[in-house]
Amino acid sequence: MNQKKKWYDYLWIVSLTYLILGFFNILFAWLGLLCFFIPLLIAIIKGNKAYCNKYCGRGQLFSLLGGRFGLSRKKDIPAWMRSAWFRYGFLTFFFVMFFLMLWNTWLVFAGAGSLNTVVTLLWTFKLPWRWAYHGSLFSDGVAQFAFGFYSVMLTSTVLGLFTMILFKPRSWCVYCPMGTMTQLICRARNAAPGQKPEGNGQ
Repeated sequence: MNQKKKWYDYLWIVSLTYLILGFFNILFAWLGLLCFFIPLLIAIIKGNKAYCNKYCGRGQLFSLLGGRFGLSRKKDIPAWMRSAWFRYGFLTFFFVMFFLMLWNTWLVFAGAGSLNTVVTLLWTFKLPWRWAYHGSLFSDGVAQFAFGFYSVMLTSTVLGLFTMILFKPRSWCVYCPMGTMTQLICRARNAAPGQKPEGNGQ
């Protein structure tokens, strides 16, 4: 018997809507910060990975496309992609690129750089995206952050789709930087004296 769907089973719609909104107005990219702060807060407060297991709309989207729509080969992900050195290495690389994005944003805020209306895919390919920004009441630095952050979100989605096709639908979850960070937080929190794991910490 099929289990009744919960409200959070439809969060894939939110992830898809986010990507679409960023195509029309880049300032919507700021909403993606929720995907950063909510997982961290859940891990810090609850000591589990409930976000990854229940509330990650991107993971749901990969499950839908790779599972129900059959776009995945459903092969096991290679052992090296599950290894600690790869996951932590990718997390480190992600942080370096993220802070470079923040630095470029600061340069625009400080007036030392000009707004670059491009979305950088896979940290390499610069895609013109000027139609998605027509100015605002805020500093150009606000838009620069949006372009950079949308680049991060789009890049991670493309990587997730790529590994979804090659391997199992939610292969991205194995090496997702947010998943790795929350796992580290959960381990540290649950290892602290007097702390007990809450829920599924995997």
